[in-house]
Amino acid sequence: MDTPDTQYNSSRDTPAYPRVMIFDTTLRDGEQSPGASLNLPEKLEIAHALENLGVDIIEAGFPITSPGDFEAVHAVAAEITNSTVAGLARCTERDVRRAGEAVGKAARGRIHIFLATSKIHREFKLKKAKEEIIRLTVENVKLAREYVADVEFSPEDASRTELDYLAEVVHAAIEAGATTINCPDTVGNATPSEYRAMFEYLLQHVPGAKNVIFSSHCHNDLGLAVANSLSAVLGGARQVECTINGIGERAGNAALEEIVMAMRTRPDQFPFSTRINSRRLVPCSRLVSTLTGLHVQRNKAIVGENAFAHEAGIHQDGILKERSTYEIIVPEDVGWVQNKLVLGKHSGRHAFRQRLEELGHHLDEAMLDRAFEAFKALGDKKKEIYDEDLEALMDEQLKTDRQLFQLKNLQVMAGTYGVATATVTLLDSTGVEITDAAIGDGPVDAMFAAIQRLTRISAQLDSFQVRSITGGREAQGEVTVELTHHNHKVRGRGFSTDILEASAKAYLTAINRIRTITQRTVGQASPLDA
Repeated sequence: MDTPDTQYNSSRDTPAYPRVMIFDTTLRDGEQSPGASLNLPEKLEIAHALENLGVDIIEAGFPITSPGDFEAVHAVAAEITNSTVAGLARCTERDVRRAGEAVGKAARGRIHIFLATSKIHREFKLKKAKEEIIRLTVENVKLAREYVADVEFSPEDASRTELDYLAEVVHAAIEAGATTINCPDTVGNATPSEYRAMFEYLLQHVPGAKNVIFSSHCHNDLGLAVANSLSAVLGGARQVECTINGIGERAGNAALEEIVMAMRTRPDQFPFSTRINSRRLVPCSRLVSTLTGLHVQRNKAIVGENAFAHEAGIHQDGILKERSTYEIIVPEDVGWVQNKLVLGKHSGRHAFRQRLEELGHHLDEAMLDRAFEAFKALGDKKKEIYDEDLEALMDEQLKTDRQLFQLKNLQVMAGTYGVATATVTLLDSTGVEITDAAIGDGPVDAMFAAIQRLTRISAQLDSFQVRSITGGREAQGEVTVELTHHNHKVRGRGFSTDILEASAKAYLTAINRIRTITQRTVGQASPLDA
């Protein structure tokens, strides 16, 4: 199996190039995407995939926001050994101490502190003077150093902060003990030339700047997140903060896979190296997409379904004669597999486990037992089981701690002229069966009405999408729903060879996530949009 240190299969990528650290914030900033909340098993699954990918730093969450977020960061810190695990904190004593406790068991722990510095944030959000911001920076960076030797400081909205004042704050953070300085383009406003110039200015004007690592963190509001991140590296940054598939608040963050492959494919322009095992990019992308419910657009660079598809006759002719005529990246080098191993109900436990591990899943024996049992049940329903089926199966297995309600039985009556009626039986959190029936404008509406009556959770249905995850008459259907409940958006996905059952599962997943979201708002911490 490839290790994280495996280099891209090309003589153009050489360890002689300066190293750029990859800081992945999929579990923190990426999870802030509306409806993309993750439970603890899902966070651990993604964390292990990121570790296998070769990510240098994993930002596991924002510990102060809720007991659930603290538990997630604490669990990731305890299990991950080959990557640094970071916890986010506002620039307050309470936040810093909580983050320190969360990463306390990490083999390599980091506290990431942020405080806004731009004029607009100082005047309208913080209502604090420049001197007060510097004082808070110094106090809390020093406090963080009592917990860990690795402290990152982010002047939030750095790209809109006056350069002379930004340099003053950065210098104060370095003097207080910060080891990494992250200068985020919080609102995605910067252009590549501006963002590069900011790093060059700081490296030239801040005493001690050469002794710390500078980092970029870019949002994609103008579609410039990746371009800005690469410009930051050219300007002297040696850490890039990014997410798998570019997920994140609003228009998202810089996409990890695009940054890595830009440096690997164009070393003449970006002569830098990373520790990323590029062959894990597609499996990691698909894992994150499956668990968050955020689909990857078909034409997404590197990991989209059409990234290496050629329909035009001229392109097809060129590819058949010489792949490099229209492909600058070898698909296999980023994890696209041409010949998939197809499993069936007679496949053994070893082949099943091996394929799941190749897809990026981390399984303990208990989870393997449950997943293999579900795999055999699926094998009785369909003859051939593909990678997409396995990913759907694992999505179901990782929902276990969210299941306040589980689907036990479903009966639906519908016709062209009759009134649709659905009878639904659920298991509640204590294992008690509860049953109710409802009518609706069609079978799906009737099912959802019955589920709302049983769970006593009323939510607005904003989106309902159905697709086949593989081809053929036996294909599993995937249903994705998006609900709004008290200003919280949640997504749910369900899979089954019966599309009505998949719909009920998707709706129940969303209902269970509403409870998770509600629990996580206890801390009342405002998230970093940086």
